[in-house]
Amino acid sequence: MIYLCTGAAGFICNKVCEFLLEAGHTVVGVDNMNDYYDVRLKEYRLKNLELYENFYFYEIDIENYSDVEELFVDYKFDAVINLAARAGVRYSLEDPFVYMTTNANATLNLLELMRHNGVKKFVLASTSSLYAGQKMPFLEDLAVNTPISPYAASKKAAEVMCYSYHSLYNLDISVVRYFTVFGPSGRPDMSVYRFIKWIDEGSPIELFGDGSQSRDFTYVDDIAKGTIAALKNVGYEIVNLGGGNNPVSMNYIIQNIERLLGKKAVIDYKPFHKADIISTWADISKAKKLLDWKPSVSTLDGLEKTVEWYLDNKGFVSILKLPE
Repeated sequence: MIYLCTGAAGFICNKVCEFLLEAGHTVVGVDNMNDYYDVRLKEYRLKNLELYENFYFYEIDIENYSDVEELFVDYKFDAVINLAARAGVRYSLEDPFVYMTTNANATLNLLELMRHNGVKKFVLASTSSLYAGQKMPFLEDLAVNTPISPYAASKKAAEVMCYSYHSLYNLDISVVRYFTVFGPSGRPDMSVYRFIKWIDEGSPIELFGDGSQSRDFTYVDDIAKGTIAALKNVGYEIVNLGGGNNPVSMNYIIQNIERLLGKKAVIDYKPFHKADIISTWADISKAKKLLDWKPSVSTLDGLEKTVEWYLDNKGFVSILKLPE
C-alpha cells in the first residue's frame, strides 16, 4: 500500500509511519516543520524514518492546496492519514486563526484532493478535548457541541466536514479521538515531557490546579497501532483511542516520575486554566469491537519507557527549548 501521512515529523504520526514502514508499506510523509516547539526534536524523529528506503518526505504545508495536489499527481495513494495539526489547548487562545487554517481548512484540502483523485480512505486524528463537560467515561455518541477552546472547535469543524464528504462523495472515514498521548520523544508542551525534564533539572514544575485533575493517559505505540487499525473500511465512524481504565491524577504522574528519577519535584502551583478539562476518561468498547484494538502498555510501564528514553538522550534533550 501507499499511504500519505501528514505531520510525519510529529510525535504520533512519526510512530504511525514507523509501523507502516516496518510492515513493508510505502509512506509519503509531509510536514511543514513549524516552530511551535523546537524543530530539532522533529528533525530527530525524521532521521529515524529516513533509514527506510520506502519512506519519502516532503517539507510542505497541507494548507497549501497546490503543493499537496502535486503529491496526488505523483503518487496513487491507497489512503490518507491526517495527523498534521496545531495542537495545544492553551496556545489556541493566543492564536486561534492558525488552528482553524491548519486543523479545519487543511483537512478540507485533503478531502477535496481525495475526491478528485479517487482516494477513498481517510483517517482523521481528533481529540478528547471535545468531551468537555460531558459525563464520563466518554462515549463517541455524545453530542460534543460545546467546545471550550479554539483547538477543540477546530477539530469539531474537521470532523463534521469529514462527515459531509462521506455523505456526499462516499469517502470512507475513520475519526480517531486521542486521549492524552505520551511516550519517548513526546511533545515538549505536554506535561509528562516537561515534568520529567523539570524534576531532573531541579526546576520548579508549573502545575495548573492542585494536581487532582486527571487524564486517561495512553502510550504512543498503542495510539499508533489504533490509528493503523482505523484504516479498516467503516463508512463513517468516530472511535475513542484511550487507556480505557480509570484516569490518573497529575499528582500520581509526578509521584511516579519522582520515583523513577530518584528526585523530588519542586512545584509552582498556578491557577487552573479555564480552557482545560478537569478529567478525561475514554470508553473504548467501540474500538475493541470495531477495530479489534485495545491498549497494551500501562501508564506506569509507559512512564518507565519515557524516563528511560529521556535518560538515554539527556544530552540532546538538555539543549531543546521548551515552548512558553
